[in-house]
Amino acid sequence: MFIFDAHLDLSMNAMEWNRDLRRPISEIRAREHGKTDKKDRANNTVCFPEMRRGNVGVCVATQIARYVKLSNSRPGWHSPEIAWAMTQSQLAWYRAMEEQGELRQIRNRTQLQTMVALWKNGAPSNAPIGYVLSLEGADSMITLKHLERSYADGLRACGPAHYGPGTYAPGTEAEGPLTPKGRELVVEMDRLKMILDATHFADEAFWNALELFHGPVWASHQNCRKLVPSQRQFSDEQLKALIARGAVIGAALDAWMMVPDWIRGKTTPQQAGVTLRHMVDHIDHVCQLAGNTLHSGVGTDLDGGFGLEQSPMDMDTIADLKNVPALLAERGYKPQDIENIMHGNFVRFLEQHLPAA
Repeated sequence: MFIFDAHLDLSMNAMEWNRDLRRPISEIRAREHGKTDKKDRANNTVCFPEMRRGNVGVCVATQIARYVKLSNSRPGWHSPEIAWAMTQSQLAWYRAMEEQGELRQIRNRTQLQTMVALWKNGAPSNAPIGYVLSLEGADSMITLKHLERSYADGLRACGPAHYGPGTYAPGTEAEGPLTPKGRELVVEMDRLKMILDATHFADEAFWNALELFHGPVWASHQNCRKLVPSQRQFSDEQLKALIARGAVIGAALDAWMMVPDWIRGKTTPQQAGVTLRHMVDHIDHVCQLAGNTLHSGVGTDLDGGFGLEQSPMDMDTIADLKNVPALLAERGYKPQDIENIMHGNFVRFLEQHLPAA
């Protein structure tokens, strides 16, 4: 089945992890063997050959570069200008991959329909992978003019928050409302008709954003607090508010978001018994809240700073997403429902909200 993945940090892996995603997964892992500068070295799960093998033909691919102030001990870049420059290097990598025929950017509805048709109708083994460009965490936006410039470069979605306190919004493991600059950013996104990614918002900022923003909203990689009590997940109240706005919520595969009581850096997938069935639990919970299968999708976040050490134990690469439809069928989901979840909902959402041409 054709699969749409709503969140992959492809350019971060290329530019910060120095991974050539055109190469086989075994080669990338072998080249990283023995390295310890990143916790997930030799554990990566994503490359273009594995995406093609799993029929993951269209994705939302990110730019990401966190700016951290002197008071913030989190890893990140030490000025907005450095963070902006990093996102531009990531954009240059996407362009290089387009020139090589590996990727094809999707800026509008016509381009989306072309790429979806290609992958639904048996794409050749060397087919380009379609990507919609998104920004995870908006701190690299030096000014609102930079957001407008990025929109002209094809940026179609933005999540103002990421981890910790931010210029525009507090995110995971932080609290509070949108900042004054964040309120301006959300209004500008509305003017540009961008997609607001609610993922990572602290609770108060989440409600601020939904009140201010009147355009399309989704949660690209977001699990359920009911199943995993943590501020990183969304409560049923938040999920219902997103559903009411027509959002699609992408289920993520970062293990600490999938099962409770996970201790990052200590718990292993084998100890927790985490499998792809836990992903289906989160998908099912969203469907039960909605009363239908029109608001749940896949947003794996695979290789988003973690690898096999923090992924379902029955998954080796992103190609193993091909096993999810059978797990959904075991739960009683019908073929049309499974298609909705694996690609249909995010495709329909983009058909509604991307520019026509």
